[in-house]
This record gives sequence, structure tokens and C-alpha cells, in this order.
Amino acid sequence: MQKDTIIFDLINKELERQRNGIELIASENFTSLQVMQAMGTVATNKYAEGYPGKRYYGGCEVVDEIETIAIERLKQVFKASWANVQPHSGAQANTAVFMACLKPGDTILGLDLSMGGHLTHGSPANFSGKNYRAVHYGVTAEGLVDYEQLEAKARAEKPKMIICGASAYSRDWDYQRIRAVADEIGALVLADIAHPAGLIATGLLNDPFDHCHIVTSTTHKTLRGPRGGIIMLRHDFENPFGVKDPKGNLRMMSSLLDLAVFPGMQGGPLEHVIAAKAVAFAEILSDDFKAYGQQVIANAQAMAKAFVEKDYHLISKGTDNHLMLIDLRNKNITGKKAQETLDKAHITLNKNSVPNDDKSPFVTSGIRVGVPAITTRGLKEAHMSTVVDMIDKVLMHADDEAVIAAVKTDVKNFMQQFPLYPELG
Repeated sequence: MQKDTIIFDLINKELERQRNGIELIASENFTSLQVMQAMGTVATNKYAEGYPGKRYYGGCEVVDEIETIAIERLKQVFKASWANVQPHSGAQANTAVFMACLKPGDTILGLDLSMGGHLTHGSPANFSGKNYRAVHYGVTAEGLVDYEQLEAKARAEKPKMIICGASAYSRDWDYQRIRAVADEIGALVLADIAHPAGLIATGLLNDPFDHCHIVTSTTHKTLRGPRGGIIMLRHDFENPFGVKDPKGNLRMMSSLLDLAVFPGMQGGPLEHVIAAKAVAFAEILSDDFKAYGQQVIANAQAMAKAFVEKDYHLISKGTDNHLMLIDLRNKNITGKKAQETLDKAHITLNKNSVPNDDKSPFVTSGIRVGVPAITTRGLKEAHMSTVVDMIDKVLMHADDEAVIAAVKTDVKNFMQQFPLYPELG
């Protein structure tokens, strides 16, 4: 068979792009080499609909072991009693939870997308907003979750589920307060920890598990694993909907969630990705990973300080986690222009709406900046001001191609100090 040089040449170009640039997309990271190696194995050839020990195909004895190890390691990471490692993404993990816990038309309460929430938390453009009646809470003028508004909306709307979690929120969450109002109105609480999961796993941020009924996450952001999703319970419980098994016993919530993933919304699991998840979960259990999480927070706070010193407007005035949301209106540049211009200098981040944005989601007034990937590369607090200096130089000379080209060269030279996958040549 002839090697597909076209695609492999492009993969090599992508490797060089990653090596030569400053990666600040908050939802991206660099996996270890062994995580990537696990993904590119013969496990990709195996069809394994069902769960370990209960498959619809033969020949699953080895992938059963792989998936069981992934589950047990994940449970250990988060001190959970049950986990499902099959969702292909965080969005599909959330879809499964909705399928297990809600009926079409039921009311859900989540953080508004325009205030830092996520598409799957009730956006009208997403299944969650199309299939369910979505109401939202927002943030205060200071950029903090408006818990009083959340509580008032919960009492007025009586949602079946309250969703906490965000895609562009830089502060920690008061899960206990959310659970208190949920108990008052008889709602379930879903914590979507896709962004801060790695910081929660290492005890650096508040733990949602004792206060939230169900927890979902991706595995590729601060968990530094392959792209995928997971669902977890610390405390399993009888489902409150009266759903029974064939023997007439009330099904446990874990059973409903398993059924929602398969056969509810997915067919065969991606066992090569599950193998890579298992490798990543073992890495998370190491002392090195806790040190990594501590460095992520230190870098984020150092970067936030450097931005503030240059008069950038940070929503909530800082960060507790791995990211920051920046309103650029006082800099007279849109988020779209900032993203596109920084791309030319090989500094990658994303445009993002800010609270009370007066521009469309396709233009935006802000940018979202995250440090997990550059922390993996080895950057420390002292490097953050250098990164911010380069960002500021580009944004303040957004129409000067010569300045942008010079910064691009500086970026490449700077990042050569921090090798990425040197084993790959």
C-alpha cells in the first residue's frame, strides 16, 4: 500500500505549527507522547458495542480489560463510585445526561452562553435549547456568577435540572449553594467541569462531587488526555423518575446513564481513545500532575497581572483557574480582529463574547486566553509577561504587517526554548 504522503505531510506541518507557536486556546493542551501512541494502535480496529462483560460482539476480552482499567483509574482520580468513559465528547456526555434525566420540553437552568456558559447548557442553537425549555442565569456587573439571580430563577421556573459550569468563566463555583436551592425545588444538579477538571482532580479548586448529582467533563483540556468525554457519580442513587428494570426494581442512576450512552445515543465506543484515556488517567494520579496544576494556576495569575498592568479589562478582574476573559473595547479592537491578527504571529487564542457584549458572536468584543498548553510546554510565571508583551505589540499594531512579522519571528525563537515532542524528530 502506498503511503499517503499528502496527509502525512500535512500532519508534519501541523506538528511544526504547534511547535513554533504560542498556544493559548483555553480548551487545548498537549498530550503526552504515550497518550498519542495509545490512540494510534490496533484498538481502533475493535468494535465493542456494550460494556465490559456485556458486549454485542465477540473478541472483546482485551478491550474489556482496557476499558475496565480506564473506568477504575478515573474513579480513583475523582473519588467516584461510578464512571462511564465512552462518550466521544463533552457535548455527547451532556446529551446522555439529558436523555437519562429529562423529557423533551422539560425546563433546564444554565449559565447564559453570552455570559460564559456553554452551547450544551441551553443555547437555542443547540439540541439543549431546541429539545428542552431553557432558562438562564448570568453574571453580576463584576463578572461573577449571579447566585441570587440563579436562586430566583430556580424558584420561579422550577427547572428539572440546574447546570453549573462554563466555557469562559475564570472563577471557582459555589456548588454547595447551588445544591441547596436545587434541593428546595426538587431539581437535579449537573456539574459540567470540562474546563477546570484537572484542577479539581488535584484538589486545587472546589470539589463539585459531594454537592452535584452528576458530573461530566471532557478529557482533553486541563486533564491533558485525548479528545473525549466522561460521566461520573460519587454517590449513586435510585433514579427519581420511577424507571424500573425488567425485574421490577428501581434502576440506579448509573444504570440510566449507561443506557443513555449506549444504546441511547452512541453505538460502538472508540476503544483506542479509551485506551488513551486510561493512560492519561494514570498520569493524573502522579505527583507530577499536581505540580502541573499548581503551575497552571500560577501562570494564569501571573498572566492576568501582566494584562492588567497594560490596562486590559479582565472580566471578574482576575482568575482562579486556567483562563481569563478579556474585554477589548477599551483597546478599540474586536475579538475577531484580535484572533485573526494574532494568528498571523503564531499566537493562537479565540474570540469570545463578553457579558453584555454589543457585538455579534461572530465578531465579539473579547478574547479568551488560557495557559494549560503553554504550561505543558514548560513556561513559568516569569515567562508570562513576555507572552503578554508580544500579544500587546500585535494588538496595538494590528495593521502593521512588518511588526506582526517581527513578532512571529520572536515567537518562534522564544518557543524553541520549550521543545514539543522532540522524540518525533
